[in-house]
Amino acid sequence: MPQSPMLLSRRRRFAAVLAAATVIAAPALGVGLTATSAASATNTEVRPFEPGEDEVAPDVSAPRSNKPSHVPAKDVPRFAGLPVTSATGVSTRIDGLTMKDQRTANDGNSFSVEPPDQGLCVGNGRVIEAVNNVFAIYDVTGQRLAAPQSFAPFWTGQAEIVRHPDGTATYGPDVTDPKCYFDPALGRFFMTELQLGTEPATGDFTGESFENIAVSKSGTPSTSSADWYIYRVNVRNDGTQGTPSHPGCPCLGDQPLIGADANGFYVSTNEFSIDGPEFNGAQVYAFDKAALAAGTMKVQRIESASPSLAEGIAYSVQPATSPTAAEWSSAANGTEFFLSALEFTGGFDNRIAVWALTNTRSLSTANPDVHLTSKVLASEVYGAPPKAQQKSGPTPLADALKFKEELIESNDDRMNQVVYANGALWSGLNTAIKTANGPTTAGIAYFVVAPSASSATGVSGTVANQGYVAANGQSTIFPAIGVRPDGRAVMVFTLTGRDYYPSAAIVHLSSAGDVTSGIQVVAAGAKPDDGFTGYPAYGGNGVGRWGDYSAAVADASGKVWVATEYIPGTFGYPDFIANWGTSVAGVTP
Repeated sequence: MPQSPMLLSRRRRFAAVLAAATVIAAPALGVGLTATSAASATNTEVRPFEPGEDEVAPDVSAPRSNKPSHVPAKDVPRFAGLPVTSATGVSTRIDGLTMKDQRTANDGNSFSVEPPDQGLCVGNGRVIEAVNNVFAIYDVTGQRLAAPQSFAPFWTGQAEIVRHPDGTATYGPDVTDPKCYFDPALGRFFMTELQLGTEPATGDFTGESFENIAVSKSGTPSTSSADWYIYRVNVRNDGTQGTPSHPGCPCLGDQPLIGADANGFYVSTNEFSIDGPEFNGAQVYAFDKAALAAGTMKVQRIESASPSLAEGIAYSVQPATSPTAAEWSSAANGTEFFLSALEFTGGFDNRIAVWALTNTRSLSTANPDVHLTSKVLASEVYGAPPKAQQKSGPTPLADALKFKEELIESNDDRMNQVVYANGALWSGLNTAIKTANGPTTAGIAYFVVAPSASSATGVSGTVANQGYVAANGQSTIFPAIGVRPDGRAVMVFTLTGRDYYPSAAIVHLSSAGDVTSGIQVVAAGAKPDDGFTGYPAYGGNGVGRWGDYSAAVADASGKVWVATEYIPGTFGYPDFIANWGTSVAGVTP
């Protein structure tokens, strides 16, 4: 492989622009305006994505094959496959945020963006869903309490883009990769999102780079920024504006990941140069959680968070959240746990890493002094997944572009959301997998890790359980696991393949980590994915962007809330140039 998963982690999403190469008329909604990147070689390049949106990872193709939906069978893990059934335990099901919601937010001054990166948090009778550049609040019956709020004006008071009658545009901040968390001790909501500065006239990068953090002032906030404390952490890290000097910077903190323990709130990023090829690995930022909830930001940057890990450099180091305050570890004067993958070559690996940030109680002192250590653990085999197929059906955008139905992007095998509950860390990732009577497809590998930490020796752990989730001849992608305090869990993901339009699905897991159900369809996809990111007219390569990540979280009642992407089939081209939606559901394990 020419690039490692660390570089593949710069998974830029597309935001549509109106370009001369576009071969269809611009619909009334769903198309932005041409912009050029500061990293672009010329000013005349037709760009299929806006500044700050992620580049498409290169195809993972098999030797002697140009089909990105196939990988060689050698070393691929084998699994019998699970049956597909209807769902059980679902008491609430919401059609969540969609491409339509996103594009029409803020009176239409928003970009058309895919895929829907998912943030979900639940508490105090509120369900908050954050997707790309917009968020909404629901009650636990599924009633939407306010119109979707565009993130750019929420963070800064500026629109993402203002389209003028003469065909020009004014660009505002570029925001992406939201996350959301409800703290069970403080009773407050936390949201984060990456922000990049742009030139108002051109949309070019300025070198500004921030991680935005919002903390609700109460347990029942609205979508108004007046109900939240808003913070910005400067992550350009080029030695200016009080930041450390890192290679290739100014940099961006890609896909900020979040977690929390009794003492701290944590953000982990993948640091990439804005203008160059440098990748500086994972960066960790530790905050005094109580201070954030009181209106004051106290942060410690963990400069040792990007060391060599085995033969590579650490990437996508996922901090853990917990469903209740009783789950947090008090070991080593307060400990926050993390998990990460170790596949550095684009092939297969049988190791994962457990991490511990110790002495977190010091975050509330005048001189915080936390320490990060890691331990490599033997695991089941996992590796870079192939692209996913989808059931054939109507694709009006593809037809207008005179292009075939696209495959679905399965990204790579980085570790996804981590939950620390019942004394164990739970997480999963995308992998190539071979089922009994089917071809190699994209599936899920998941892990249940029992960690421990001490001030003297750092972190250690054992893989208490692990397994695969796959359907014969189909693909399962982008897992998230929500875990109750008693360890019972629900995993959510997208199911897609030759027999299924992209659908929201789950499996149930026991407190020991065993799968106890078949693959259960929560929201059946009604049509194929027909989004602009897969089509050459918009700079695509035949593979449409999908998911990037799902979300799952347990609430105080014992219900697990899950959210992921699917195709509702209720809108699409010509009004919009993508047809994705999201499904949010409350499930009793």
